[in-house]
Amino acid sequence: MKKEKTIALFCGKKVRRTWQDDKWWFVVEDVVNVLIDSKNPKQYVKKMRQRDVELNKGWVQIVPTLEIQTQGGMQKMNCANTEGILRIIQSIPSKKAEPFKKWLAKVGRERIEEIENPELAMERMRLTYSKKGYSKDWIDKRMRGIAVRLDLTDEWRSRGLKRPIEYAILTNEIMDEAFNMTVKEYKNFKGLDKENLRDHMTDLETILTMLGEATSTKLSQDRDSQGFPELKKDAQDGGKVAGNTRKNIEKLSDKKIISKENYLNLHQKNKLT
Repeated sequence: MKKEKTIALFCGKKVRRTWQDDKWWFVVEDVVNVLIDSKNPKQYVKKMRQRDVELNKGWVQIVPTLEIQTQGGMQKMNCANTEGILRIIQSIPSKKAEPFKKWLAKVGRERIEEIENPELAMERMRLTYSKKGYSKDWIDKRMRGIAVRLDLTDEWRSRGLKRPIEYAILTNEIMDEAFNMTVKEYKNFKGLDKENLRDHMTDLETILTMLGEATSTKLSQDRDSQGFPELKKDAQDGGKVAGNTRKNIEKLSDKKIISKENYLNLHQKNKLT
């Protein structure tokens, strides 16, 4: 793994991290060291656990030991994902940690507001995409795509899907039939790594994805499909509808719809402004 992918900047200081189980895991000692004035973060963590009984009870679940690249080679170190790090920060009585605590309180308030009024979540999502530099037309399609996706996953859930791996398999069935690529292959084609594929689709790619997912939803409803095997057939057939549409458009326009285009440059440019 490249160095820039194993080091993150936290308050301007370096924090070691590793990617595992589709999440970033950060070295606890490094994060704590950023937020305290002590020269002995290990000792600080020990005292923090003694002080926070509840945190200490769940420490093993929150803080697993993972292999981390260091100057001396791979070493096992205590790590936590984003949720775990934010929980640990709550136990640090430091002025440097106060901005994070205020941010957590703000996020909590917003989440409660969104539960009471779901439209707020959609508006905040629009604002987030707008700040990243996306156009209004793109955002409108992306938001519609999110709604179509939620309809599909709700349908799958009500018809017997339970495990995350099942959702991933059916999604790949739709994508493979529609674009002749799985999600992972599509991301590689576009030069993406951990980014969300749908955030880097062109208009037609987004529309065809919606077509495949909306058709899969309708087929499941019309057929009253139940359980993984039947839903898988619906996903394949829904993907084929999108795939046939793609082929017809490509035949008429004599141009490929599947594009290497992504919005990475847009994101990088936005970070500099």
